[in-house]
Amino acid sequence: MQTGVPVLELSHLVRNYGKLEAVNGLSLKVTRGRCYGFFGRNGAGKTTTMKCLLNLLRPTSGTVRVFGLDPHREEVAVKSRVSYVPDAVSFYPWMTVSETLRFLASFRARWNTEMEKDLMERFQLDPGQKATHLSKGQKTQLALIGAVCPEPELLLLDEPTSGLDPIVRREFIQTVIGAYHASAPDERTVFVSTHLISEFEGLIDQFTIIDQGRELLTMQADDARERFQKIQARFTHAPPTLEIPGALHVRQSGREVEVLANGNSAALVQWLRARNPEDLRCASLSLEEVFVAARALSKA
Repeated sequence: MQTGVPVLELSHLVRNYGKLEAVNGLSLKVTRGRCYGFFGRNGAGKTTTMKCLLNLLRPTSGTVRVFGLDPHREEVAVKSRVSYVPDAVSFYPWMTVSETLRFLASFRARWNTEMEKDLMERFQLDPGQKATHLSKGQKTQLALIGAVCPEPELLLLDEPTSGLDPIVRREFIQTVIGAYHASAPDERTVFVSTHLISEFEGLIDQFTIIDQGRELLTMQADDARERFQKIQARFTHAPPTLEIPGALHVRQSGREVEVLANGNSAALVQWLRARNPEDLRCASLSLEEVFVAARALSKA
C-alpha cells in the first residue's frame, strides 16, 4: 500500500458522446480515508465520471488514476480493491439472493459473513427468492450488501439510495455506510455520487460540485459551512427593496430579509445591523444549500 498516493485522481478528464460533452476538463483528488461527495443534478456527468474510474468507459482525453494505477492497464489490480454500486443494478435472473451473494463472494479475498447476515435480516431479504423477482429497491439493497461485505478499500456509490424507501435509505446511510467507514477510518474511502445531498450531510467531509461536466466548487465540508452563511433579519416595518452590496442572494418577504453570504458574513451582518433590525441571526448553510448557492455563484 503506497502512502501519500491519492485513492482517486482525475486530471483534465474529458468524455464525449459524439458531439455531446458529458465531462469537460474535470480534475479532482481524493485522499485515503475521505468520505467524498460528488454532487450534481441528473445529467451533470457523475455517472460518466464513475464509469471512467472503473474502465467501463474510456476517457476521450485526460488521465484517471485509482490507487495511483491506470484502471485501463491494471484493471484487475484496481477492481480487486474496489466495490461499486451503479445507479441501475441487475443480477443473473436465475440466481437466488443467497446464490448471488455467494457468486459475488467467490471473487473476493475476504467477505464479512456476519455483516451479510445482519444486513439480510435488517433489509428483510429472502435468501431463497430469485433475483429477477426482487423489486427495484430490493435489488439496490442486495447490491449494497454485496458492495460492503468485502470491506473494500474504496466504496464507489452512484446514487446508492435510488429506489429505497426513506426509512431504509436513512438507516443504510447512517448505519451501513457510516459503520463501514468508521470501522477503519484511515484506510477506507467512500466516493458517493448523489443529487440527494441532504441525506449524506453528516458523513461527507469533502465534496466536488459539477454541472454540465464541469467543476463548480471543491471544498472541505466544514470550510464550506463557514464560508457560506445565511443571515436572517426581521425589521419593525417592511423595508424598501434592499440592494445589499456583496450579497450572493437576497430574499425579502414583508418584514423578513434573508441574505446569503459568500465568505463575507461579518460585513453583511454589520451592514444589516446598521439598519436597526429587531432581530438578526446568522447560520451556516447545509451542504444542499451550499450546492444551490454554488450554482447561483456560477451564474453570477
